[in-house]
Amino acid sequence: MIVRGACAALLVLALTTPAGAHKLVEPGSPEKVADGAFRATSGTTWNRLQQSEGKYQEVWTIDGHKLNRLAFYGGVPAGKPLVKERDKKRDPLPKVTESMLLPDVPNLVERTYRTQYDIPIFNIGKQEPATLGGKEGIRFEYTYVDPGDEVERRGEAYAAIEGGKLYLVTFEAPSLHYFARDAAEVRSIVKSVTLRP
Repeated sequence: MIVRGACAALLVLALTTPAGAHKLVEPGSPEKVADGAFRATSGTTWNRLQQSEGKYQEVWTIDGHKLNRLAFYGGVPAGKPLVKERDKKRDPLPKVTESMLLPDVPNLVERTYRTQYDIPIFNIGKQEPATLGGKEGIRFEYTYVDPGDEVERRGEAYAAIEGGKLYLVTFEAPSLHYFARDAAEVRSIVKSVTLRP
């Protein structure tokens, strides 16, 4: 019964995603991403959403951002948040700092989600060294529940700091079906990433 209800919720999410709010990312050719901060190559067709939540962000999706969301945050400098703040006075977002270390990035993401998206349940999982664009980085996993649809989402993120700027790639999708379906494709894209500091 729970699975049937979750599947119905996912179907509603898919049907409510606006059509036409994207450009196609064709497989096999390197794409400039996040205003040229990255280059990445996909193995399948993605939709590049035209709306973003800030100057440094670009979002790709296959089925709609509620079902699979690959976000690139390119070259976020010290003193800036990951996304545009809704209310700087009442709900200020955490900022990238000059002294930020790679182990600080998961906390930055968690605090951003809790504040910007009103996410009460956000858990950081496994953290390990990784590379992003050939640079020393961190990979971490997370889960959260959006109170708007009560669907648990699973996430995986890769980050590097280069030239005092944060480069971050996050992927998230409902834990049921979509995350496992798209994770290998996302990891392939992450391996293809080059940074343009």
